[in-house]
Amino acid sequence: MPSKSKSPAVRSIKKDEATFSEVVRLIASARERATQDVNTALIDLYWKVGEIISHKIEAAEWGDGVVDRLAQFIARTEPGLRGFTRRNLFRMRQFYEAYRNDSKVSPLVTQLSWTHHLIILGQSKRPEEREFYLRLAIREKWSKRELERQFRTALFERAVLSPPKMSPLVTQMYPEALNVFRDAYTVEFLGLPRAHAEIDLHRGLLEKLKDFLIELGRDFCFVGSEYPLQVGGQDFALDLLLFHRGLTSLVAVELKVGRFQPEYLGKLAFYLEALDRDVRKPHEQPSIGVLLCASKDDEVVEYALSRTLSPTLIAEYQTQLPDKKLLRAKLHEFYLQNAPEEVSDRPSPDSKHRKRKKVL
Repeated sequence: MPSKSKSPAVRSIKKDEATFSEVVRLIASARERATQDVNTALIDLYWKVGEIISHKIEAAEWGDGVVDRLAQFIARTEPGLRGFTRRNLFRMRQFYEAYRNDSKVSPLVTQLSWTHHLIILGQSKRPEEREFYLRLAIREKWSKRELERQFRTALFERAVLSPPKMSPLVTQMYPEALNVFRDAYTVEFLGLPRAHAEIDLHRGLLEKLKDFLIELGRDFCFVGSEYPLQVGGQDFALDLLLFHRGLTSLVAVELKVGRFQPEYLGKLAFYLEALDRDVRKPHEQPSIGVLLCASKDDEVVEYALSRTLSPTLIAEYQTQLPDKKLLRAKLHEFYLQNAPEEVSDRPSPDSKHRKRKKVL
């Protein structure tokens, strides 16, 4: 009859493997730190080179031709060195000039790769847009691909023009929620047709859960789908249950493929009460509800949320990328309308421009 306890040899192997795993973790951590150190040194180098070029050109000591000669000189004296072409040298100058006068942002630039900076500098039209994407790319740890996608979804324009719609209780209990939730989420990665059923949306979000969580934000974690709730002997199922680490709160998500209707809030409030009574842990904050609808009338949403005593918010999901050209035109009009009252207080990604509240 085999022994129920593990043999000394097996225990020794397990102990060794635990040590091996610790060594591997140390190696991975050291590599990550080394990569960050290299990136910091590289960005610092590009900053200093850009500073020299900028000062020389501003002092009329250099013209474009001198930058050409500098690129040729580097190529001749350091034949194995790459990345110092005429074009890249002017990018370094642009990089330095973009952030040199911004004491809030300039200390952050070493936290992103040069590729990230080139994307932000190449696609941002305004200083506040640069800051918006720089801060979010750092916070959310976006890859190059994800950063480019956020530009395609016109995230900055949407954040400025359409702040999140949430009940007064959410803003009272969670002031930082304005930095967490959005008015609309783009789920073009689902490939849904214009006409689709709720089950198609639900299944698509589960199949592309990683992409959905990236779109929501880094601190969102998946808890369950069709999460069971039992009240008074009756069974109910919540479409999606998430958890937000920063808010330390469960987040209940109800999906609607049509336009928002005020009566949806009653069902969501019921689910939140059930979560808080039967699911929420003692150290967690009260649950938050999100109605994710295909469309909504903002005036109807405002009326519906103004008197609700439940911490809920209403957001849209968009199955197609927005018309960025149209949004840029609306943003330009918005800045023109608000210019007189904001001349001395430039809109930034740290403010919700309509009411000076945060959008990050």
